[in-house]
Amino acid sequence: MHFNRCNRPPYRNLPEVNGSPFMASSVYYKNYLELDTLLNAQHPESEKAGKPAHDEMLFIIVHQTYELWFKQILHELNSIRHLFSQQAINDNAPDMQVAVHRLKRVAAILQVLVHQIDVLETMTPLDFLDFRDLLRPASGFQSYQFKIIEAVLGLKFEQRFEQNYYVSHLRPEELEQVRQAERQPSLLHLVQLWLERMPFLYQPEWWNDYHPVAPGNEAGNFWTDYRWLYQQSLSAEEQNNLEFFDEVLLRGSSAPGRLTPAASRSALFIMLYRDFPMLQLPFQLINTLLDLDELMALWRYRHLNMVQRMIGSRIGTGGSSGKHYLKGALERHYIFSAFAELTTFLIERSRLPQLPLQLQQALGYSFERRAP
Repeated sequence: MHFNRCNRPPYRNLPEVNGSPFMASSVYYKNYLELDTLLNAQHPESEKAGKPAHDEMLFIIVHQTYELWFKQILHELNSIRHLFSQQAINDNAPDMQVAVHRLKRVAAILQVLVHQIDVLETMTPLDFLDFRDLLRPASGFQSYQFKIIEAVLGLKFEQRFEQNYYVSHLRPEELEQVRQAERQPSLLHLVQLWLERMPFLYQPEWWNDYHPVAPGNEAGNFWTDYRWLYQQSLSAEEQNNLEFFDEVLLRGSSAPGRLTPAASRSALFIMLYRDFPMLQLPFQLINTLLDLDELMALWRYRHLNMVQRMIGSRIGTGGSSGKHYLKGALERHYIFSAFAELTTFLIERSRLPQLPLQLQQALGYSFERRAP
């Protein structure tokens, strides 16, 4: 990639540095990327101890790369939180497109993080043992940036696995940064507020011509119809799902990470009618949030298998229970599981209630045809 600015005349009679002409005011690759700092930031402990371990350089660079990607993820997530902090997201503005685009970038970065484990696994257990004991008590668990990412997405402290260990192994200033992130509105919370404001279920003029299908639904309530259609789709073994339907979509629940009933109904409506143009980006947003959960779980799973392969049942360098801690975090640290739960309530497209014409027009592309 070239960083030379466009529309600049060719270099002539310029001073040379290391045999190459340069312009003092121009942007130079090495300086722009601060390579002197970056490439001199690897100081293997094994070399300090006089017993150089070849693979420690790989270990350092992989983890430094993780931290750089974590910084980029936070850069993207904070910009998305800023967009969703608005009182209203204008559907005729690019805000939603920008949010979905940046969220997909985060997902792409997480895929890279998973594949970086392939590089780390070229190091064998004996290679790791050449320098492992020199790392104590440092641990990947002390990555405060990753914990900030979890908090920004919506993982609450009370949902964390082994909370005491989490608190005791961060320095006070780093723990405060994580706490500060936990005190701010998370992306999950902001998305929930946005879903609660979705107008399509609550504008009476769009539902004037709705034709109910459930027996006794004279009021023409969409969710009465949908509950009845959902019940018809359940097998005898699945009838308990109807109680779960009422809890999630009608009554609400205090379970950690659960959405409010209004937000759950909006999210389910988006999933059901995602083929309408106005709901395509909202559906992509929800689907990408589920991608993030899946990719972070995959990263933890790969990490768990790598740790088991490298150290077996031994204690982690930071004093954690090694694979036991990673397994617990894998099972407990899902953030957007409330959206995954909603797929329980999907029915076939062919059985969906027909939306009234005015609402279909509001959900589609509308324009006035003018005479030539």
